[in-house]
Amino acid sequence: IMGRRKKSSLAVFLTLFLICIFILAGCDQPQQKPGGQTALPAIPGPINKGAGVEPELLVYLDDQKRVQSMPMEKYIQGVVAGEMEPDWPENALAAQAILARTFTLQKIAENNTLENRNAHASTNEKEFQAYDASKINDRIKNAVEKTRGQVLVHNGNYIRAWFHAYSGGKTATAQEGLDFTQEPTPYIQSIDDSSFDQGIPAEVRNWTASFSLDRVRTAVRQVTGKDPGAVTSIEIVKRSESGRAATLRVNNTEVNGNDFRLALDSTALKSTLITDIKIANGKAVFQGKGYGHGVGMSQWGARVMAEQGKKPEEIALNYFRNCQVVKLW
Repeated sequence: IMGRRKKSSLAVFLTLFLICIFILAGCDQPQQKPGGQTALPAIPGPINKGAGVEPELLVYLDDQKRVQSMPMEKYIQGVVAGEMEPDWPENALAAQAILARTFTLQKIAENNTLENRNAHASTNEKEFQAYDASKINDRIKNAVEKTRGQVLVHNGNYIRAWFHAYSGGKTATAQEGLDFTQEPTPYIQSIDDSSFDQGIPAEVRNWTASFSLDRVRTAVRQVTGKDPGAVTSIEIVKRSESGRAATLRVNNTEVNGNDFRLALDSTALKSTLITDIKIANGKAVFQGKGYGHGVGMSQWGARVMAEQGKKPEEIALNYFRNCQVVKLW
């Protein structure tokens, strides 16, 4: 009898121990359906044609000033062509397709339609995301088709699938790169992306931009509403976790780094990963690395990963933490 009691107690102990292990192991796991499958987000109501069915959306064609209905996958082809070079490796284009599809569905779920457009999406990059049907080729068609219906989710919800040209070796959080504090984005973290730098051309990795001091003064006034006066000094007074210029001081006026970059020219001052600032000959000369806000997927990083043989899902998941790629149709 004593032997049976000892065995029974040991069995109870082992059972409780295993239950605790399973509970702890599941703390950081995504919401799941019965049977262990990741929960699928709902296709937004305005474009939902039924579970497992490709949606159709209304797209505002900015160049033609009209609205056109098109299947989701056809729209994604145009977005990938507009957002990434069409001759890049197919798996990089496919990773971009996953993000573009996720971005589109998340935006429609959040806003339903675009204000004053009577459409769900727009080909105007400032209104939605880039789009260029003229650049669609077989490589892009294959990339979109191989990821058909695939999106990125976190805890069963669409993520905010941001991306940028090149991280400069370290990505940024949403707050760092975009001043985004509207909601938590735990799946976007600052990660070391420098292992891909060797595959990126030097002229892409580093940049120099110069602006007249009058232009710098105007940019500061535009952002802050204050006139710093004739510019004699520019310095970085606060850097973010990833090393980006969070706050600069022009003379005695402090200015937000992201806003300052946009006000000057974000295509010239390519990022806030500024490494040096000099004033000489009536100009402010900035040196830095990276291109874009640095949040989410680095497109150049995606290219290098694709060249290394990584799959589209691997590329996308490299830049977003605790996420899953799921197929909706």
